[in-house]
Amino acid sequence: MNITDYVKKYDPQNQFDVLIKTSGQVKFAWNNRIDLSSLKNKKFDKVLVTGLGGSAISADLMQNFLRDELPLPYFVNRNYFLPKFADENALVVVSSYSGNTEETVEVLEAALKRNCAVVCITTGGKVEKIADENKIPVVKIFPGLQPRYALGLSFFSLLKVFQELQLIGSHDKVVADVIDMWTEMGNELSVDDNRAYKLALELTGFIPVIYSAADVTSAAGYRLKCQVNENSKLHAFHNVIPELNHNEIIGWESYTEKQLNAKVVSIVDEDYHPQVKKRFEITCELAAKSGAEIITLQSSRSNFKLRLMELIYLVDWITYYLAVLRGYDPTEIDNINILKKRLA
Repeated sequence: MNITDYVKKYDPQNQFDVLIKTSGQVKFAWNNRIDLSSLKNKKFDKVLVTGLGGSAISADLMQNFLRDELPLPYFVNRNYFLPKFADENALVVVSSYSGNTEETVEVLEAALKRNCAVVCITTGGKVEKIADENKIPVVKIFPGLQPRYALGLSFFSLLKVFQELQLIGSHDKVVADVIDMWTEMGNELSVDDNRAYKLALELTGFIPVIYSAADVTSAAGYRLKCQVNENSKLHAFHNVIPELNHNEIIGWESYTEKQLNAKVVSIVDEDYHPQVKKRFEITCELAAKSGAEIITLQSSRSNFKLRLMELIYLVDWITYYLAVLRGYDPTEIDNINILKKRLA
């Protein structure tokens, strides 16, 4: 079958079209008028972004994207509770696409009780209602998407909040470059026999073991792992170098395909520390010696931010194609829906 046939057969909600148009989310987020005037005279000594799933990955990605620029301690929170250190001097960004994520709603209420400075990024729901009742700034994004397919909205809304509050310098140029790049990639990756499709073919029948670099490409690695789970309906595992060289690397000593039919996905970037580059080479060599095939993902764009955003968009396409090649609907999340009903 060609790509059009796979889309017609396995993608009834047409996430294919959503992926192609992802650059439009960036345009919306960056042109979206937001009012943060109530926070502009406040001084923060830490930043915490709270969310789960597709609404939290933007916070992880920001940690990589701004790794050399953030002037304050930065934390990502995925839980029902607000850490003790979050006080009246903390900026808490509440990220919930639906506005009804129960863990995030509890954290929002706790942040208000502690008099934290709060900004909400949401389409509506309980988060918007609580924010309106407490006169908290809301960055309103458009509804109708699966949260994991709305990364362009959540990430660039968060980046704009940081820019508006002057926590970082202007990112207008790099945002314009990402829009152009994702538009170009959307056209390239939606035709037959494109590179994302070919990479998905390579992964079909295997469990991805994904290796990225801590604090540099860790968000891309974790994004790939989560998108394989949700889009492709498949287990995947992710770890970071150098940490995995102190534990997980030993697992390759007894690796057999009968235990885990794996392929290693190595995410590489030219900005890695020289020793980290060596660690990737040696780790992949040892995994290959044990019988695992290595797939390398690397961008050749001109600067780190563009390279990171290329990888992020590429892995979304890879996992989409991995879903339809395996005969699965890339939208369906039945087990998550069952869990939510049981919790309610």
